[in-house]
Amino acid sequence: MSAKRTERLLNLTICLLAARRFLTKDQIREAVPDYAKCATDEAFERMFERDKDELRDLGIPLATGTQDAFFADEIGYRIDRDAYVLPEVSFSPEELAVLGLAARAWQQASLSHAAGTAVLKLSAAGGDPDADAALGLEPRIGATEPAFADLWAAVRDRHPVSFDYRGPKDRAATGRRVEPWGLLSRGGRWYLVGADRDRGAPRVFRVSRVSGPVTRDGPAGSVLVPPGTDLREHLERLSPAQPRETATIQVRAGAGVGLRRSATRASAGEDGWDILELPYGDVDQLAADLVGYGPDVLVVGPPNLREAVVDRLRALVSA
Repeated sequence: MSAKRTERLLNLTICLLAARRFLTKDQIREAVPDYAKCATDEAFERMFERDKDELRDLGIPLATGTQDAFFADEIGYRIDRDAYVLPEVSFSPEELAVLGLAARAWQQASLSHAAGTAVLKLSAAGGDPDADAALGLEPRIGATEPAFADLWAAVRDRHPVSFDYRGPKDRAATGRRVEPWGLLSRGGRWYLVGADRDRGAPRVFRVSRVSGPVTRDGPAGSVLVPPGTDLREHLERLSPAQPRETATIQVRAGAGVGLRRSATRASAGEDGWDILELPYGDVDQLAADLVGYGPDVLVVGPPNLREAVVDRLRALVSA
């Protein structure tokens, strides 16, 4: 965000916070310098609408209403001070370390920015989320599926969605209308748990099988998760774990901490390498994870996993 836009948003926030009553657009335009400089009404409207959306995205409680019973159609704006001011929040050193670790875990672009911003806010508030406090850990949460960001936003904002979905036994994708309850990760895959409106029952959807766009299918806040819902219980019951295979990999000594935690067997190899046996259920997912460790990991077998890793490395070289 540019310095000029940041200054304009700050001026708008101060203006709306200082107001004891709802301010009309004309009053706001006169009070905020950048708005007063707009050459046309259309330019002001576009700028103001963008800034309103930006404030709401930042979590600022922008309220609308009117003070005049005779002109109720003229909407005004203000910021509720009681909702805007938060109580003091403090974290222990251990909690700050966990928050810093969580911010490092996200590899998916749409969430890595939000995680980084959260860490900056903690630092600005006097916290010190020490990234070095958990050295030796290699947190990784992959979320590269095209539908992930839209589904995550739907869970966050509690609005229903519709999308095309192809199940493991389906020949073609079919339309689904879903009230999303939550997103869970298991075995390197993401799953959406929610109520299938057409089937009138809870369902689990593997995010990687969602095809095409995810469309909003109702207003925000209209999805209510039934009290006592256990998302993991639904995931285990409706989408049981698949049979797992075992990979044999070589890992450089002192590296691959995340792989070592998942290994069922580890032994010392030669020339500074250790040998791990790693259970897995999805060749492509494991190959993508192994490529992220670079030259610290070599795949011994099975052959299809080794080929999948080599294919990804070749694609990286070509890119």
